[in-house]
Amino acid sequence: MAESVRIKEMLEYLAQGRIMDAMHEFYADDVVMEEPAYGATVGLAANLEREAAFVASVKEFKHFEARKVGIGDGVSLYENVMDWVDVEGKDIHVEQVVVAQWRDGKIVHERFYYDSAG
Repeated sequence: MAESVRIKEMLEYLAQGRIMDAMHEFYADDVVMEEPAYGATVGLAANLEREAAFVASVKEFKHFEARKVGIGDGVSLYENVMDWVDVEGKDIHVEQVVVAQWRDGKIVHERFYYDSAG
């Protein structure tokens, strides 16, 4: 199952703070990414732009941990915890679940589940 190797590689990129590298390496040109705070973003170019804005808002990545990882036929999911300091000096803590659909070794759909009210 190719997803098992690819998801582990991607999580290593994320743990190293290599978000933009991960986008180029693991996401298909036609990817759709969905987040509670932003809705759906369609296409790799639009998602690269959105992720670049996020990366620019981070002063320091402090921690990324994928606590649980699940892999199925063409799908992966992981529960993670992230901590960072934003450019204004505010500590940010996020806990989320990420579900991805894969095709030909690339993510074609990814959805983030987290509490956006807090």
